[in-house]
Amino acid sequence: MSEQNPVTIIMIEDDEGHARLIEKNIRRAGVNNEIKPFTTGTDALGFLLGSDGSGRDHKGEALLILLDLNLPDMSGVDILQKIKQSEGLHMAPVVVLTTTDDKREIQRCYDLGCNVYITKPVDYEHFAQAIRQLGLFFTVMQVPENGKA
Repeated sequence: MSEQNPVTIIMIEDDEGHARLIEKNIRRAGVNNEIKPFTTGTDALGFLLGSDGSGRDHKGEALLILLDLNLPDMSGVDILQKIKQSEGLHMAPVVVLTTTDDKREIQRCYDLGCNVYITKPVDYEHFAQAIRQLGLFFTVMQVPENGKA
């Protein structure tokens, strides 16, 4: 990830065990970027969309969003849609990380603009391995600064 403007990882995950596992394995892959965790869509959108709801509060920042689809207060698909429709956030890459492997849901997320869709493996070791691989991917991917297209 770019050294000039460090990428902030926004993790929207309500399962505390999954959140710890994700962070631990991203760190194991050598990614030391800041991770801001949110357990509800409401809190995450409040932060991301900011004071005026446009996402412009994050203009010039490089954000990478990890999004679980199954949240207690709203659908991750709705969150994805709001992010991709936001003037200030639509360029931010969104990685959907969820237990849902329904083909229609996967297609819908890509149609709405998600960049990567990963199904969480059920068992611990495969899940940990998937996150480590995702972390390695983070070390080479380029993330645009918001508001600069």
